[in-house]
Amino acid sequence: MSRAITGAKHPRHGAPSAPSLPFGMEGRAGALIAGDDPQTALYRELNFFPTPPWAARAGGELVRMLDPSPAEPLTVWEPACGELHMALPLEAYFDHVFASDVHAYGRNVVRDFLDPSAIGGALPSVKGAGVDWVVTNPPFAKAEAFVQRGLQVARRGVAVLCRLAFTESVGRYPLMLRKAVTAPFAERVPMQLGSWDPDLSSATAYAWFVWMHPVALADSPFRHAIEAAWAMDATLERLIPPGTCDRLSRPHDRETFAGEAPSAQLELAGLS
Repeated sequence: MSRAITGAKHPRHGAPSAPSLPFGMEGRAGALIAGDDPQTALYRELNFFPTPPWAARAGGELVRMLDPSPAEPLTVWEPACGELHMALPLEAYFDHVFASDVHAYGRNVVRDFLDPSAIGGALPSVKGAGVDWVVTNPPFAKAEAFVQRGLQVARRGVAVLCRLAFTESVGRYPLMLRKAVTAPFAERVPMQLGSWDPDLSSATAYAWFVWMHPVALADSPFRHAIEAAWAMDATLERLIPPGTCDRLSRPHDRETFAGEAPSAQLELAGLS
């Protein structure tokens, strides 16, 4: 597969790590907290919780499992890309990845995904064909809007990584019934404000939520299972199994996404 990200090649490092929030506070992270330095306040306003790269790869695997063999190469838009913690890992699963964000993190296209009238708001296009999938870890408070917007612009489907609590809303119930698959992680997916810490622990449960348009569903090996669940006013669930973190972590992740120097052992093995 080609490895093309529009406007972005490598994540930027150097900003100070912000302290992680206690369990349940991520949804309120947009509120300023007394004592925040300017960088932390900005990250809090942006609700910037970088995705562990292994969890991004799990999402790539899931989408390709559900949508394995379209006639044309698959293209993806990651519209809340931050410092590319998700966009770069997705390159292994899709032919073209377009990375954008409302904030200029340094290497991304700046675009407000929720404002199509904004300057530069034209849809990304690969060979004039638009994008097949929207795949992202959106700001939690705007996750529903990201899904709705994604369903408008993507030809085949939308996949978002959110806290499992995303399902817990009367207002989102109709949207949740339209899901094709919910894929909760059996393992925890630790995230913190402003940076990725590969050694972080967490009590928060996360899942991938996937919506599929009819054109993608028609090609899916899971079509009958998904439609059978819909017939019972339910949605299909697929648990992402234990061991996924170890299986999908890469030796270079700490250097690339956490800014850590490679270990001497990795250098000797040629894996850095």
